[in-house]
Amino acid sequence: MPRTNVSTTHTTISAQPRTHQHASEIQQYGTVTPMLPLELEEPVRLEMTEQLNLLLADTMTLRDLYKKSHWQVAGPTFYQLHLLFDKHYEEQVEIVDELAERIQTLGGIALAMAADVAETTRIPRAPRGREEAPVQISRLIDAHQVVIRHCRQLARRASALGDDGTNDMVVSDVLRPNELQSWFLTEHLVEVPLVHAAEPSVRKAG
Repeated sequence: MPRTNVSTTHTTISAQPRTHQHASEIQQYGTVTPMLPLELEEPVRLEMTEQLNLLLADTMTLRDLYKKSHWQVAGPTFYQLHLLFDKHYEEQVEIVDELAERIQTLGGIALAMAADVAETTRIPRAPRGREEAPVQISRLIDAHQVVIRHCRQLARRASALGDDGTNDMVVSDVLRPNELQSWFLTEHLVEVPLVHAAEPSVRKAG
């Protein structure tokens, strides 16, 4: 029986980590994976991921605005607002993850870094210093309005393009929680007596 020569290659394995590695990007931002089994054409996914990234940038900004408010709030309502702001922050963290995962599901690239978010968001930048609680609340409400307005536009557009998954996610996981959080905030700006109910004739005009 003829003998077969088998060449054996020995690979040296090392426990040394291979640090400081560099290479080209495997996918550029603003693109989508060309062929995915989602029954959605590439132009639809391109438009949806672009719009979702805008919504993601605004949501990440709103999330961070809640944390800033949580840390810096002061005044007689400190305890209540301190807890409320942090609760809303945690809920926005979940929304951020939902948006990013939807973008990746559609074959796109989700924004992630603070500098990129700052360049993209449409929410005005807050000052570094501390503001009064009513100003903090007003700033948060304005930020919610940016998100809510875009949600309504994006949901309608997604439905028109046949992207039911994006429509459902935007309405259920982004729009409705933002509407609820906005309601909780606006009720804090209603000027009512805390202890003694004033007669209608002596109430201040709003």
